[in-house]
Amino acid sequence: MALDPDFQAHVEAGLTTIARCWALTRADGTRLGFTDHDRDLSFDGLTFKADTGLTARALMQSTGLSVDNSEAVGALSDASITEADIRAGRFDGAQVEAWLVNWADVSQRMLQFRGRLGELTRAEGGFRAELLGLAEALNQPQGLAYQRQCSAVLGDARCGVDLSVPGYVEERPAEGVEEGVRFTFADFTGFDDRWFERGRLEVLSGAAAGLSGEIKNDRLSGNGREIELWAAIRAEILPGDMLRLSAGCDKQAPTCRLKFDNFTNFRGFPDIPGEDFLMSTPVNAASNDGGPAVPPLLGPGEA
Repeated sequence: MALDPDFQAHVEAGLTTIARCWALTRADGTRLGFTDHDRDLSFDGLTFKADTGLTARALMQSTGLSVDNSEAVGALSDASITEADIRAGRFDGAQVEAWLVNWADVSQRMLQFRGRLGELTRAEGGFRAELLGLAEALNQPQGLAYQRQCSAVLGDARCGVDLSVPGYVEERPAEGVEEGVRFTFADFTGFDDRWFERGRLEVLSGAAAGLSGEIKNDRLSGNGREIELWAAIRAEILPGDMLRLSAGCDKQAPTCRLKFDNFTNFRGFPDIPGEDFLMSTPVNAASNDGGPAVPPLLGPGEA
């Protein structure tokens, strides 16, 4: 991004009126603005609040592919960043923009940093947030993994399954809720046992609206249906709050073909030989199917 010549001239003048401004955009679309100036500043349709107590350490930026990083420290406030929202995970992975702004003329500013929030911790009535730059994405593994299971995510562009089709999604009010991790329903039929296993549960209303979790177990019995998540949703869910459940996929070829009728988009290699295939040797009497190459041990007296 080119440096604003007016801002550059202001900095080079020696006597400056510069403040830091931070814009946070959460995954649910909520935008919040903060500044270390002593009064509110506004630009780009967002008001940057001065009463939040948010401060930041100097940014460490470099050329090349190294990761830019910094840290933001602030006080918890009922009006902006609350302990309940942090505990619920609403700020996890939030997008961050950091500006240097001439507070006497906010049209003179420089975008100094763009990235997202990393690890976020709470301590002594405040919070500490790690800031990760755009280059952080380059630390992720790249390339295609050759494995029997599908490497696509159910419903993404590589998979192609439309999860909004009836039969793959169900919306209904919560009934029994235990610690935000276990949900029971007295009458929940029409879907096979384990149909939603490895799928997703999303909360549509109530205090936990917008939060979701991955489904670990889905059991259908004579007492109804019980759905258990891998990790608890960290906000209160009450009976009557609306939930959306999406079908799950175990990434196996038969599931893709029979459950989703989507085998043409299967992104795995179901016929790839197992690891023991590398140790196998040609034999006359048995098929060479990639099974164990070492024959079972014989007991005493066995031929």
